Amino acid sequence: MRKTDIQPVTFNSVPLAELAPAKINLALHVTGRRADGYHLLESLVVFAELGDRITVAAAAQDSFVVDGPFAGDVPRDGANLVLKARDALRAAFPENAVQPVAIALEKNLPIASGIGGGSSDAAATLRALARLWRIACDKTALARLALPLGADLPMCLAGHPLIARGIGEELDPVRHFPALPMVLVNPGVAVETPRVFRALASRDNPVLAPLDSADTVLDWLATSRNDLEPAAMSLEPSIAAVQAALRRSGASFARMSGSGATCFGIFGSAAAAARAAAAISAEHPGWFSAATMTRT
Repeated sequence: MRKTDIQPVTFNSVPLAELAPAKINLALHVTGRRADGYHLLESLVVFAELGDRITVAAAAQDSFVVDGPFAGDVPRDGANLVLKARDALRAAFPENAVQPVAIALEKNLPIASGIGGGSSDAAATLRALARLWRIACDKTALARLALPLGADLPMCLAGHPLIARGIGEELDPVRHFPALPMVLVNPGVAVETPRVFRALASRDNPVLAPLDSADTVLDWLATSRNDLEPAAMSLEPSIAAVQAALRRSGASFARMSGSGATCFGIFGSAAAAARAAAAISAEHPGWFSAATMTRT
């Protein structure tokens, strides 16, 4: 985890910025598997005020630079979802996207960590470039364009509390979901999602209970699961240590997000979350630990 030496970007227009918020799976049920190998999911997803940041501007030629605390872990080539998103939007709207673009990514979230960093970066890139290139494309059409880049892209484009089904492309917004004070903790390890899915003990599990089946969010979460958590813990035992640290610091609820290894803890207040994040950072200086609020 290092910050790389990056030359400053020279923009030829006023830059446009978009937050790429961390995506948190409060619950994630694996409910089946399609014939093509994709797993069917049901997930309650929220987004944090904490995230990466994408900045775009018209330029003399295309460029892509990365800075931030996790910049050294980010690929700069065509494998990066930010560049794939740029190229997909340009291919779909070639008349609008003639102008070259300078893209800067501020990488604040650990990669391969179960909080949708790359997908959220790509979604923020699509939103920012659609503004820059003045592309008249509604959210539904943009989500269809984004889905081939990754199953998380449509939900990251939405960016609000939702239930995701199918492989992640069937989205139902959740209205009036409360903002949750939260701490995100990653033990400094990357967990490969395909390995986690291969380690699943069961792929045909019960669906989520209706959100109105419990009095509070915490009561509802107690009835739910992350079906990827046992498999991820078998591959990376430090996930259990992260959850133990969150509970010791006062979390009312702790769970792994996505395929890990990042875990979240829900706290009674923003102040309690900030104290917990500071305490965990002091106890485990090699871990990523940050307090945030979820977006409503």
